[in-house]
Amino acid sequence: MNKNIIVGVDFSDCSINALEHAVTIAEKANADITMVWANHLDYSKEIFSVEPENLISEVEARFTKLIEKYQPVLKKNKIDFFIGKGKVYKVICEAAEKKGSFLIVIGTHGSSGFEEFWIGSNANRIVSSSKLPIISIRGGVDISRDLKIIVMPLDSTKVTLQKLPITALLAKYFDSEVHILGLYTSGLEDIRYRIQNYAGQAEQYLKENNIRYKKVYLEADNISETVIDYALKVDANLISIMTEQETTTMNLWLGPYAAQMVNHSPIPVLSVHPEKYKYIV
Repeated sequence: MNKNIIVGVDFSDCSINALEHAVTIAEKANADITMVWANHLDYSKEIFSVEPENLISEVEARFTKLIEKYQPVLKKNKIDFFIGKGKVYKVICEAAEKKGSFLIVIGTHGSSGFEEFWIGSNANRIVSSSKLPIISIRGGVDISRDLKIIVMPLDSTKVTLQKLPITALLAKYFDSEVHILGLYTSGLEDIRYRIQNYAGQAEQYLKENNIRYKKVYLEADNISETVIDYALKVDANLISIMTEQETTTMNLWLGPYAAQMVNHSPIPVLSVHPEKYKYIV
């Protein structure tokens, strides 16, 4: 059975950008793609100029055009679609579970205030609800889809290394260089030592799997700003985070830090829930 990637599609430019990133990953990962659309309330009138009774046929027609465009790129892998009804985040998460997907890719309008398309306004809900790793991509950002550099911040929490296997897997597919970013959010020596220990474990894991890496330590008063600034400095193509992180005076995490990254990062963000996933690297 081929691996599967779920992509939330509302036919906005934002979600098509996410689809194109997913196609690039699927090519490298030898994975199929399932595009998912949720029929939710009456938002559709803002996207489609069609009568309600013709909505589903319009959606199917648009999906058919996307398949015609991207199927030749995937070659031996398949791209299909699923239409569900209900809350957007539930439809996407349930489709991913049904397909046995290993990754979800979504677009987001970030914190710009646009609510006219459902992917943008539901991005954080999808990230917080799904147990699968999710790549979220800001709309309007022109960034290479080739993952040359992946930034992986580490803090002092026990779950911080749980994003390592999927990060390494993506790095393996793209021959990426992973930047292990140890974040010092405290001056306490035992906290700093713990971060150094985790960074050492990550270094050993990447070395054993023949993945190129760099190891950097930074003082971080604001985790989000520090990570994004560093990622921009090294021209990274992906930032890998956990959806739960340590609490600092500047960041109260699950919602806030993950949401800050998803909403504000001009670089795609890989969000991983604190559960143990098994990936073969």
